[in-house]
Amino acid sequence: MGDPTQLTDLPIHDFLERLGSSDPVPGGGSAAALAAAMGAALVAMVADLTIGRPAHAEHEETVRKLRFDAVERRVELLDLAQQDADAYDLVVRARHMPKESEAEKKLRSAALATAMVAATRAPLRAAVVASEVLDLAERIAPIGNRNAVSDAGVAALMAAAGLRGAVLNVRINLPYLPPDEPLGDSTPAELERLEALADKGERAAMAAVNARLEAS
Repeated sequence: MGDPTQLTDLPIHDFLERLGSSDPVPGGGSAAALAAAMGAALVAMVADLTIGRPAHAEHEETVRKLRFDAVERRVELLDLAQQDADAYDLVVRARHMPKESEAEKKLRSAALATAMVAATRAPLRAAVVASEVLDLAERIAPIGNRNAVSDAGVAALMAAAGLRGAVLNVRINLPYLPPDEPLGDSTPAELERLEALADKGERAAMAAVNARLEAS
């Protein structure tokens, strides 16, 4: 089971080595959150390359707000990548608990139920935050520094990928939630909403990016 080192403290090479190993932690949920975090970082970069430029003075206030929001989402998504790994590590540990006696079975069942709820909540929140990053990318694409418009496009693609990846990780966990867990009832509709946002937001962002690329 996983190395206790915080994922966000690992060099990229080491993180990818762990991601590509037989250890189930980290997995797709953490990767999805990190993809969206990279999208947020790119939005912030486009903003930084826009702020203070006379040609973009009319959008200065808006771009500063977009940068602030992007940094906030990046920080939260990094935390969610760790939360996802921690939650799934608990799932793995619960599945390895003894189940010989009735008492052991009850303890294992309770631990697994708690862990599955956490393993569902983390990617669900990541999907929501990724949708917000996608919106930020869509909004900065038409007004940010034209020389960085391709970066705005990559930001949108990364956010959309992170959103869709997080949704997949929620969907695979839903059948294992306790029968009385409210998430089981409310989440399917929320996932449909988020997937629709991914499609709509990605199309809109890329349309704005392509329009500026064609005009340059």
